[in-house]
Amino acid sequence: MELPVDLRSDTVTRPTAAMRAAMASAEVGDDVFGDDPTVLRLERRVADMLGKEAALYVPSGTMSNQLGLRVHCQPGDEFLCEANCHILCYEQGAYAQLFGLAAQPVEGEHGVLRVEQLSHRIRPANDHCVRTRLVCLENTHNRGAGRVQPYDTVVDICGWAADNGLARHLDGARLFNAVVATGIPAAHWASHFDTVSVCFSKGLGAPVGSALCGPANLIRQARRHRKALGGAMRQTGIIAAGALFALENHIDRLVEDHANARLLAESIRSIPGLRLDPDPIDTNIVIFQIDAELGTAATLVARLRDAGILMNATAPQRIRAVTHLDVSREQVKLASEALCKLVPTSTRER
Repeated sequence: MELPVDLRSDTVTRPTAAMRAAMASAEVGDDVFGDDPTVLRLERRVADMLGKEAALYVPSGTMSNQLGLRVHCQPGDEFLCEANCHILCYEQGAYAQLFGLAAQPVEGEHGVLRVEQLSHRIRPANDHCVRTRLVCLENTHNRGAGRVQPYDTVVDICGWAADNGLARHLDGARLFNAVVATGIPAAHWASHFDTVSVCFSKGLGAPVGSALCGPANLIRQARRHRKALGGAMRQTGIIAAGALFALENHIDRLVEDHANARLLAESIRSIPGLRLDPDPIDTNIVIFQIDAELGTAATLVARLRDAGILMNATAPQRIRAVTHLDVSREQVKLASEALCKLVPTSTRER
């Protein structure tokens, strides 16, 4: 049976044959005891790539972000973040459930904040107020359609935060997409943050895992909190080998995903009743609106599914499509053709 063209997310990627071979032959130990050699190599490699002292391998990006919040904040503390960021929208309020933290969201433009939006947001040193301790940014921004944070804006915000005694955490789940899109090395992006979370299981194509990178003392704290969250694993080298293979082989090819996303976007621009939101395509995520008179996003997604094209309806009139290493240029063309056929059909049948 032919597989569908799966554009739901870059998390759906399957390990390549070469990655599976690397995983099958991986050296393993007990990571809780700190002697899994493959995990140690992975942590050293990603820490070096980001210019940080240390790294901690964890099962998911959510755990990595939550550990990043926890090492900077105590119960009763608050962090500043963009109103549509992953930490706020897709991590079940874990910062509040688990750690007693508060969030102060600030609405950006497709995920991008400006320093002047934050300059008055630090709470006063008053017994009535939570303590503002941390600024979190997301790069690239998921709900901002893979928007790359402007580098100068990152410098400004992080500089302001440091001047005001605030820690900085980067949700860099798709940081390597930003690296490929801009040519700015990962270590340059990371240098403005105390801690950085990166995912291996999205565009890089590994089956499992993320890493939190930062100063050695904070990573030691994160390791302790990882145990409390159930994230301490044993012979983890089998899955860490997939992540290590991804770092060594799958970063440069992200440019193909970006080109495929632009190709899909070109087709969407040509279809009456569909509108890119936002219009510029920075990386591998395409978000578009469907006019209400054409029907709902769910209806169009169902028709696409019947045609073998998988996308996500993320709101009543909004659809998201994500390119990745398991979707070829030819498959993106098939998806574009399906959209061109099905949107007029939706119009006639209403």
